Amino acid sequence: MTKQAGSIDSAEAPEAMGLFERYLTLWVALCIVVGIGLGHFFPAPFHAVGGMEVARVNMPVAVLIWLMIIPMLLRIDFAALHQVREHWRGVGVTVFVNWAVKPFSMALLAWLFIDNLFRPWLPADQIDSYIAGLIILAAAPCTAMVFVWSNLSDGEPHFTLSQVALNDTIMVFAFAPIVGLLLGLSAIIVPWDTLVISVVLFIVVPVILAQIMRGRLLASGGPERLEATLALLKPVSLMALLATLVLLFGFQGEQILGQPMVIVLLAIPILIQVYFNSGLAYVLNRQLGVAHCVAGPSALIGASNFFELAVATAIGLFGFSSGAALATVVGVLVEVPVMLSVVKIVRKTRPWYERGISKRMVEGE
Repeated sequence: MTKQAGSIDSAEAPEAMGLFERYLTLWVALCIVVGIGLGHFFPAPFHAVGGMEVARVNMPVAVLIWLMIIPMLLRIDFAALHQVREHWRGVGVTVFVNWAVKPFSMALLAWLFIDNLFRPWLPADQIDSYIAGLIILAAAPCTAMVFVWSNLSDGEPHFTLSQVALNDTIMVFAFAPIVGLLLGLSAIIVPWDTLVISVVLFIVVPVILAQIMRGRLLASGGPERLEATLALLKPVSLMALLATLVLLFGFQGEQILGQPMVIVLLAIPILIQVYFNSGLAYVLNRQLGVAHCVAGPSALIGASNFFELAVATAIGLFGFSSGAALATVVGVLVEVPVMLSVVKIVRKTRPWYERGISKRMVEGE
């Protein structure tokens, strides 16, 4: 099949785990230390930044989130949506897990663990906020890191690209209703104006800006210009993420020092959710006879989260010092080691997976 000029996406190029991605957990741990220290000794600047809000959306954080998200969205070619039909079974499984299972399973796990089993060890005034943060985290499918996970699992790059493009399209329309529904079911008051503003600020506007920038870059210099720009913007995006985390922990520091077990308790439902949803997607793909190179990234996309969006939305809805913001940051903390373990499982079980595919083909004959 002949590609049109400018249609080559970075997903087709080899994706490697960079220094930052490989040690993301370490950088987050350092941000915890730096943020807590700065927040304790210099509280005034943090409170000044926290007060810069419009409709409960913090403007400095909005800028940082844009710096994080737009370079990631530059990778997405929405023209790749036509490739969805080429891998329709794998796409169907991923869409089902991402949008019909993951947010609801996380809401159930949050209710079971946070609202019941762990309630005696958590601050009573933050229970609802923790639940909200976990729901927000699960309602945002991963965008950028998926390309890394797909490459590490020998995934089919065209499937990964088309799936991410489809997820981003769905997210524009489904994120706010799903979050609002589940927060409402959890008896958490939903500030709808803030939620809608967050979706516009952190999804709609960045998607539009990224696609305009992408089109101009491809028109002026082709894929090479796009790749050079992505390489230039990557450090900016990473520094914005670290700065956001320092701000978060500057506000959360006293609470974390007072109850360090909160981090561990919040991580438990996140870990269960990741392994459950990745396993479900993997098994469903096997049952449907999907090739392993599609099933691998399908399982990984079905498990990982767009934590940059989740952090931004949690801050917008509940504030810097909320349990919701802390819960989404715990998602950042566990992202890399957990997803690397899923990659390892997917690779190790390939012979088992393909035996099942071969058996189904023989039985079908």
